[in-house]
Amino acid sequence: MEEWVGQWWHRAVVQLADRRHPQAAVRLDEVRAQLGVVFRALGAPPAWRLATAAPRRHGGPRGWLQRLAGSGDRAALPTLDAETLALPSEVAVFADTALNRALYLWLAAQAAECLSLCRHEPSLAQDWIGLNRTATARVLAALPGWRDRHQRLLTAILAQRPDPFSLRGRAAEAERLVQRALGSPDWPASLVPSRLPVQANEVLPVPIWIDAACLQATAAATPVAAREARTSSDRPLAPDGEDRDDTRRRARQMAVQPDRHGLMMFFRTESLLSWSEFVRVSRQTEDEPTPDAAQVANDMESLTVDSGGSTLASRVRFDLDLPSAASDDIVLAADLRLPEWDYRRGVLEADRCAVQLLQPRHAETWSPPAQLKALASRMGRRLETLTARPAWQGGHESGEHLDLDAWVRWRTDAPGDEPRIHLRRHRRDRSLSVLLMADLSQSTDAWVGNDARVIDVTRDALYVFGQAMHRLGDPFEVLGFSSVKRHHVRIHQLKAFGETWCPAVQNRIGAIRPGYYTRMGAAIRHATRQLAARGETHRLLLLLTDGKPNDLDHYEGRFGLEDTRQAVREARAQGLLPFCITIDRQAPAYLPHLFGAQGHAVIHRPTELVTRLTQLVGQLMARTA
Repeated sequence: MEEWVGQWWHRAVVQLADRRHPQAAVRLDEVRAQLGVVFRALGAPPAWRLATAAPRRHGGPRGWLQRLAGSGDRAALPTLDAETLALPSEVAVFADTALNRALYLWLAAQAAECLSLCRHEPSLAQDWIGLNRTATARVLAALPGWRDRHQRLLTAILAQRPDPFSLRGRAAEAERLVQRALGSPDWPASLVPSRLPVQANEVLPVPIWIDAACLQATAAATPVAAREARTSSDRPLAPDGEDRDDTRRRARQMAVQPDRHGLMMFFRTESLLSWSEFVRVSRQTEDEPTPDAAQVANDMESLTVDSGGSTLASRVRFDLDLPSAASDDIVLAADLRLPEWDYRRGVLEADRCAVQLLQPRHAETWSPPAQLKALASRMGRRLETLTARPAWQGGHESGEHLDLDAWVRWRTDAPGDEPRIHLRRHRRDRSLSVLLMADLSQSTDAWVGNDARVIDVTRDALYVFGQAMHRLGDPFEVLGFSSVKRHHVRIHQLKAFGETWCPAVQNRIGAIRPGYYTRMGAAIRHATRQLAARGETHRLLLLLTDGKPNDLDHYEGRFGLEDTRQAVREARAQGLLPFCITIDRQAPAYLPHLFGAQGHAVIHRPTELVTRLTQLVGQLMARTA
């Protein structure tokens, strides 16, 4: 009974002390697409991504009810760092839903201008008030139609600010400066950091302003190579069915020297109970997951990161080694050198990656199921019908249909000439070659249902694709790829351009198995070399994958994304049409940056890959005709 009363009392006090407006709340996921458009339309680089800001302490005043409830001292502040724009997961500052939505849009525009200012003058990142006032002026100059929206936001925010006369000392001075900066657009004309050393966490949160102090801190905290080496793949993966926590949290680095003799104590054991100072205990290799890890992380002001540590998941990744030469696949060509793009220096490093061209050593006889054969035959007929559809050709004196555009041009430009204003149907003469590159990384060993893994679905899709292309008669090549660092990029030649579609090729497809990691840029460059040597008019490069580019070394995060993006640019410069097909649910967050809005397709149900792959190939063929 006492526990129930205590819980009820706690909930009641916390609810009464809450100054938010839940009935008018707007969630970040609801406006994420719009925010991305605004953020990048004002000049923000595509590599910056939107994330959820973690709550952190602030120095603003609290009412007696908030102090009683123990709340109101933490808030998710809009933060800009070297990789992300972190915004609150939910905005419920105002009682008007439209105003809360307008606040999200304003923060995206404000962050874009803050980022532009800090890139030209890094010292502005430490001048919170000056940076935001300058960014506000630039936003209003670029978007004059937003002035009324900005004024309504200012009025609502100033109405919620505390009275500076109710505060004392430094808090009163800081609040007075903030309110004066918010309410007086003409004060002062130029601000310097030394005159206004107010930071975002010293006062009550200003919802309309961005904290960019982390923009320099994250860049200077650790060397770039070390930051890239600590990758998301080194962290334990989220269990199936659970969403990944994308909250952006503050971190501080701590160097820990590993103990060589962990069980040796150089002091008297009776003094253990008399010591009370903090002891840094390494728990980096604990096997048992913490069920409330996200809540614990949210309660901490900053997370301590050890650059030399390794989790259990990272140890498993490093334990995956290459097979011996006797059991490995047959090497057709070794040490093919490829470049790699280093976005940090803006340099394409020549001969950075070593590629091995392989074929399965033990390709046993593989007989596709009868249902798969029937599906391949059906998809082949459908693709043949789609590509054989005649096209309309204009510029004829007589024909089956009138070309209205040509008629208008004739009447306005040259009415005295012989009119060529009719359309005729003609059969297309297709000059096309296709190269399909399939991701064979270790992630394809995951199950997509009770009966099949990703690698099984990929195998079936490759077979149906090969049968359909063989029926069309267009030249095509099928490759698979995986990697173990830059010195071991493994390209599996399943079918070359010069080979016929025969049982030996089908056996190689049946022998594919999960490999290692996904050095996507090198795979695209190898495919580009193969297609660039072809003489067809249209050359289609298809990439079939299930996740982001990643590898054991620095090839993770932004490095892998930027290298892949550069490889796609190089392919387009060679006159190729690169197109990515993925089953990754998170792909809309990064694939448009790599392949463009029209250069990729996301298949939300992996089991549909078998049919959707051939359909997409047919649509792309029709586009090139």
